[in-house]
Amino acid sequence: MARQYTLQRAPSAAGIHIDYAAELNEQQLAAVTASPGPLLVIAGAGSGKTRTLTYRVAYLLENGVDPRNILLLTFTNKAARQMLDRVANLLPVDASGLWGGTFHSIGNRMLRRHGSVLGYSSAFTILDREDQKDLIETVVAGAGINPKEIRFPKGDVLADIFSFTVNTERTIEELLAEKFPYFLPLIEQIKDVHVRYERKKKATNSMDFDDLLEKTLRMLKEHEEVADFYRRKFQFILVDEYQDTNKIQADFIDTLAAEHRNVMVVGDDAQSIYSWRGANFKNILAFPERYPDAQVFKIELNYRSVPEILSVANAAIAPNVEQFKKELSATRETKEVKPAVVALNDGSEQAQFIAQRILDLRDEGIELDEIAILYRAHYHAVELQLELSRRGIPYQITSGVRFFEQAHIKDVAAFIRFVANPRDEVAFKRMIKLLPGIGNKSADNLWRLFESSLDPVAGGVDPGGEGVSQLREASAGAAGVTAPGYNFGERLRPMQVGARSKKSWQQLADTLDEIAPGGVPNPPSEMITSVVEAIYDDYAKANFANYELRREDLNQLAAFARQFKDVDEFLSQLALISNVDAEAAPNKTADTESVNLSSVHQAKGLEYHTVFVIWLTDGMFPSTRSLETREAIEEERRLFYVAVTRARDELYLTYPHMRLNAGYGDMFQRPSRFLKEIPAQLLEDWQISRR
Repeated sequence: MARQYTLQRAPSAAGIHIDYAAELNEQQLAAVTASPGPLLVIAGAGSGKTRTLTYRVAYLLENGVDPRNILLLTFTNKAARQMLDRVANLLPVDASGLWGGTFHSIGNRMLRRHGSVLGYSSAFTILDREDQKDLIETVVAGAGINPKEIRFPKGDVLADIFSFTVNTERTIEELLAEKFPYFLPLIEQIKDVHVRYERKKKATNSMDFDDLLEKTLRMLKEHEEVADFYRRKFQFILVDEYQDTNKIQADFIDTLAAEHRNVMVVGDDAQSIYSWRGANFKNILAFPERYPDAQVFKIELNYRSVPEILSVANAAIAPNVEQFKKELSATRETKEVKPAVVALNDGSEQAQFIAQRILDLRDEGIELDEIAILYRAHYHAVELQLELSRRGIPYQITSGVRFFEQAHIKDVAAFIRFVANPRDEVAFKRMIKLLPGIGNKSADNLWRLFESSLDPVAGGVDPGGEGVSQLREASAGAAGVTAPGYNFGERLRPMQVGARSKKSWQQLADTLDEIAPGGVPNPPSEMITSVVEAIYDDYAKANFANYELRREDLNQLAAFARQFKDVDEFLSQLALISNVDAEAAPNKTADTESVNLSSVHQAKGLEYHTVFVIWLTDGMFPSTRSLETREAIEEERRLFYVAVTRARDELYLTYPHMRLNAGYGDMFQRPSRFLKEIPAQLLEDWQISRR
């Protein structure tokens, strides 16, 4: 029989002990000092989740647990470093042996040490996204797939498909049926590419980002000696933001915790909002089922928001059926100012109200950096960006690039720019490079051919330098009208293009004639709709994994364009917005104040003095796509809860009565069901009037 011999940890040089009761509130203290075993800590918004995790690590170290036996899993390496730095400030111990970092960084460490059991050397290459895309496209080219015959998904889209199947542990068939139904006819080719891609990575001793999880878990499941080593090593496992884990991450945790079962997961089920990228809400809800002996702790004291905001937050999340019920309570004193609910006529008036209120707040001493405008989808901020630019209010987009600077917006705008000004070389090249088989060199050659065909009679520019606008005035008598009789199709159809591009080139010619018949541009909104339906929709499906979101953006662009009857006015406004934005905030510095515009998803974890949550109408927030199932509505409600709990002092909930809609006229909007679920006495109704 083997003898068990326990190594005792050497005592620390300094006899410092933390007074946990003095440092933590009662709820935090209970979680931090809990006995070993599975622990679920439900930490509400603003309740000190990071503090609880940090003190738990310190508590383990102070009670003799070797740092080498602790694993801390976070969603960013920065979060892990910050927690360990705080631990070092609390205790005079060397915790360098503690493994802390993201799931992927931990997987990388394990594979570097033991990946040989899977046939990889320790010097394997990690492919970045660009490398991954290039390798997939190389595989596609070698698979005998003829892009002349089918619009096959590009490398970026295939990378997203393969990634989602790994992180959700679902089949390609299941994924395509749910998220990419338009690729179902290509399923056999996609599966073949996936098999070839896996072989190619193995042959080149390479792994992509998702392999750092998938290969690690496979190694642990298929090689018991490796799994046994890490199970014994990691006696205590702590996991941050557990509500955001996906299926493979939860399996990874359960596999490592199988022996000691000392796993502490911390999160807030009410802030689980990332199912669209593979996060599995069931992980946190089902934790007590997977660990029946788990102790469950709730931390409900909020240090961020005033009581009036927390009352709204509690009411907002209450209707959800699937949740751990909790009631946030405030540590801050009341301000006796209720959150405001503000009804506006339309999106334009909503933008005007917000811009004016921001200026009022600035006069009251609230810095612009402390103000955030949150929305469900990027396109909800179109009118807002225009209004802020007009008033010279600097802003930054924390949810990505500004609306009018997004690739798909600029792609479609290029068609309009070109028919408005056939001498626009940049627009011409951007437009034709959307077609299969046309790259930079082909675009240069085609532009030279097209440019040589231009003449004053046809609406071009003569060698003497007559501008298109002068020509329009002389021949058409109105801005925004190319010379009557100009036929784009006649100019483009005879031009020689490669066999791969021939069909799409003819489609381009037909589309240009459709949006500017006889050289006279249609209204901008109609032009956008025609371009999207005839050409860009197919391109977007093949090139963007988030096709549906981009299609929503383009629908909104068409709706936005309805207010402009003249193509020149529309294009001028787009140019002015971009130029004003660039001048107002070319680069945000420490000395530059700017309002924060963000999707709610991007704002999670942040907080502001004042928050505006906009477009709170059914179909916008919650989104139309979420109205079909209870599960989807509940995630939307959690998203609304996250938005509300970003505010510390002031909260404004706004909704327009009317919405511009491309092709259907103005649409009446119902207030969001989430607003109706909040008792009226918790809100202050603001009545808006005009002078």
